[in-house]
Amino acid sequence: MRTLKYKITFHAPAFLGNAEQNGQWRTPPFKAQLRQWWRVAYFADAIQRGLSFDLARMREEEGLLLGNAWLDDKYRKSLVRVRLDKWSEGVLRKSQWPADVTVTHPEVRSRAGKPVPVGSGLYLGYGPLVYDNQLRTTRLKANAAIQAGELAAFSIAFPDEGIQRLQRALWLMDRYGAVGGRSRNGWGSYGLTPCEETPEPTGAVPLRPWRDCLRLDWPHALGKDDKGALIWQTAPHDDWQSLMRTLATIKIGLRTQFRFTAGKGGADPEERHWLAYPVTKHSVRRWGNQARLPNQLRFKLRVEKIHPGTLVGVIFHVPHLPPLAFTPDRAAIERVWQRVHAFLDAPAQKLTRIPE
Repeated sequence: MRTLKYKITFHAPAFLGNAEQNGQWRTPPFKAQLRQWWRVAYFADAIQRGLSFDLARMREEEGLLLGNAWLDDKYRKSLVRVRLDKWSEGVLRKSQWPADVTVTHPEVRSRAGKPVPVGSGLYLGYGPLVYDNQLRTTRLKANAAIQAGELAAFSIAFPDEGIQRLQRALWLMDRYGAVGGRSRNGWGSYGLTPCEETPEPTGAVPLRPWRDCLRLDWPHALGKDDKGALIWQTAPHDDWQSLMRTLATIKIGLRTQFRFTAGKGGADPEERHWLAYPVTKHSVRRWGNQARLPNQLRFKLRVEKIHPGTLVGVIFHVPHLPPLAFTPDRAAIERVWQRVHAFLDAPAQKLTRIPE
């Protein structure tokens, strides 16, 4: 067995709910991250070797290495062991949640038709975060969350034969990983710092033409177009609150550029539905209220190494076709994402394309 040791540090508050839904350090979210990014590394490895990708073969290798309950006569526990040095609750208590900075949302208006400010944290973290009508402020729904800056010792042990893909998965976790509630919006962003004799995580971003990614219905690569990787970065910010405000403004803009023509229970999906579903007050009759389509555009908060003590936001596209249950309209989906890419490239957003 090979053992690697890291310090894991959160760059934004994390909502890792325990049995009481309070934020607590726990290993299952990190095991899920490892499995998710291992699949991406597996796909990239097959493409680099010029091999035809075999989903059944990948699922078998995944099950044998990371544990499974689906392989006939090959049920097993994971051969990979993950450990944290603590399982304590987060130190950020409900009463300590900071005052929310507001943003303008063109679709949120008063009865008189005037724009109503929206909390940027609440917009990106609705669910773990709620609005307190009495105090007129955003607060935690649970009693605790893990605070930005909290850290723990993180160790992983695995067989020697799995080292290359697992190391690449760990590099991808460090560069793009976030855990817990609303993690696709950047909450729970973390970084891995090697300890003792563990080497620095290294790897290469697994890029694939984004339209080709629509041939599969699961996240397997980051997209690219003729301009390069579909990865954008904000300017440095002094703290996570101001950075979340910037990310909220960007997300509001890219979503509201798609105008709805129908309200609740529309017969067919409209353009904004292909970004993520459900959408408040704009359900699709044939999809129902229980269908879930996660956003393929993800946010990540990283430490800015050039400007110590600051954070940058990273926005990246992990394209794939929605499940067949959504009867995906590929032409419509391509049009939607072309507009999103153009929006993020526009000078008004003050974003920079980066290679990884």
